[in-house]
This record gives sequence, structure tokens and C-alpha cells, in this order.
Amino acid sequence: MNKSSNIKKSLSRRKLLKGFAGIPFLALLGRPALKNPADPDRDVASETTINSGFEQLKNLKGKLPEGKIGNLSITRMIMGCNLIGGWAHARDLIYANNLFKKYHSEEKIIETLSLAEQAGINTAFMVTGYYPVFNKYKNLHNGKMQSICQTMLPDNDFFSNIKLAIDSGATALYIQGGEGDRYMSSGKSNMIFKAIDYIKKQGFLAGIGAHSIESIKVCEKENIPVDFYVKTLHHDRYWSAHPVGNRTEYSIIRDYESDHNKFHDNIWDLFPSNTIEYMKNVKKPWIAFKVLAAGAIEPKDGFSYAFENGADFICVGMFDFQVIEDVNTAFEVLSTLKPRERQWFS
Repeated sequence: MNKSSNIKKSLSRRKLLKGFAGIPFLALLGRPALKNPADPDRDVASETTINSGFEQLKNLKGKLPEGKIGNLSITRMIMGCNLIGGWAHARDLIYANNLFKKYHSEEKIIETLSLAEQAGINTAFMVTGYYPVFNKYKNLHNGKMQSICQTMLPDNDFFSNIKLAIDSGATALYIQGGEGDRYMSSGKSNMIFKAIDYIKKQGFLAGIGAHSIESIKVCEKENIPVDFYVKTLHHDRYWSAHPVGNRTEYSIIRDYESDHNKFHDNIWDLFPSNTIEYMKNVKKPWIAFKVLAAGAIEPKDGFSYAFENGADFICVGMFDFQVIEDVNTAFEVLSTLKPRERQWFS
């Protein structure tokens, strides 16, 4: 082998090593193995975990403001739960759901909840399947985090998920957005009334979720006694939003389209201007969700848009490494918020 070949091989090897040095996860190989998260004698958010956010608590810029829903004081930013369950809403990326679930081990979920509560978030959205780890967090860390559980309404056992949410320790409950749309779009608003009435009779605040403003309109028209609304709100100024002329109400709860110009898990408020206009006159607390269009909109942009256009609260899914930045962004947006047309109803 000649000298020139040796030099080329050496340079190639250096480039390879230099590339490896820039990959963060390789650094984890040098860490001690994490202890078993099921070990009752260990603090799950201890120094052995990958503390990607706790050291940033010192950088918090202020305390999140709170609003009221009934007798509950709730931070204006609520923690979402989609990322925990692997609902990535990743358009056509087929690996993202599994990646999110792999990242969110029980240990990581508990660590993230701890970080969020220390950063000032006092309420999280939940589904019934997450309560074992949520309650484990509260027991291990004396956590005070409140939970608003999104409940399903199965046809074969209508109240079963509501009962499970109550038994699991939910602070408040609402009908999950897809369920709300499903019943409303099929003309079964009487079933939504039945569910809301049942929740309230158990002594809990009750809300309804929706992607379509038409579902909220039916609630208001028929005086369904909800305590709050959970309605999507985000603008459509991002690349994967399909043309407004191809959008149809309730398409979000239908099958995904293969046509690039139609719905494919890519937009959750099909007609944001309609949402904003109608909600101006709705006099109940409004929690806006999907405010970042599942990661397509920058936090400052999405938070500002939601609060400026009438939301009383925002629900935001976040990884542990996003918590401090999101809290700071929400604090800054709320601190500098200009007068808005819709008054605060919380």
C-alpha cells in the first residue's frame, strides 16, 4: 500500500470519529446503568437519571399565571399527555409513535412530571391508562399535580371510562375531542348531555373536547351544562397544512386521505378564523389544544396566537428538555399580552 492510500485512510478515520463525537446519545454509553424504576427504595428522579432539565430550573423567568375553572386554580399552561402515549401526529413519518413511546419509559415520565411541577405547571391532561405511573409519581414525590382526564364513551359500556377516571383520581373530566366530534357529527348530542350530566352528578367539573367548532355550537345551542370547553386552536401558516378549499368539517375523525392535498394527520383546527369568531361570545372557560399543530409551529408563535385570540388556557405536550423553555415562553407571552377581543372567562 502506498503512502497516499495511508493518508486517505487516516483522514477518513478522523472524519468518522469526529462525526461520532457530535452524536449526543453515544455519551450515554459512559454513564452508569440506570437502576430499576420499580425499586421501591429509590428516588426515580435521582442523580442517576439523565437530568436534561432540572439544572435549568434556575433559568426560570417567573411564575406561570393561573386561572379558575369552577373551584380549581389552574396554570394558564397545562401539560399535555400525547407524547407519553406515543401519539406523535407525525404526518407520514411511520416511526415517530414508537420513538416517543421508547423514550418515555416509566422513569422518564416520572422525571418529566417532576420537572414540570417544579417549573410551576400545576395541571396535566391524562387518559385513564396513564394513571398508574401518574399516581406513582405523586406518591414518590409528594406531587400535587392536578389532572384533567380525557374520557371515552364506548358504545357497549357508556360510563365505564368515566368511572375508571374517577376511581383513578382525576381532578376534573372532559369528553375526549374525537369522541365529542363523533357523537355530535352523528346527531347524538343527547348522549353527550347524558355523559356530562353523569360526571357532574358524581361531583366533578365536566367539559367537552372538539376539533370542529360545530360541536361547540351544538353544546351552546342545546345548553348542555359543560363547565369548560377543550377546543383546538392554531393557525395554518405551516408547510404541511393542506389547502383550505379542500377542508371539510369532521374530516379529522375520519380516515386519512392518500391525496397530498387532503387531511392526513396534519391539521387540527380546520377553520381557525371560525373558531376565533364563534368563541368570542362563548362565556365559559376555554382550554385550547394543538396550539403548536403537533410541533409544526414555534412555541412563541403558537402560544401568542392562542392567547391573543381568546384561549383562557393552553394545553401543550412537551418532552422533558422542552419544559423550561415552554414555561418561560408562556410566561413571557402572558406578561406582554395585548388587550384581546374575548374577555377572560377564568
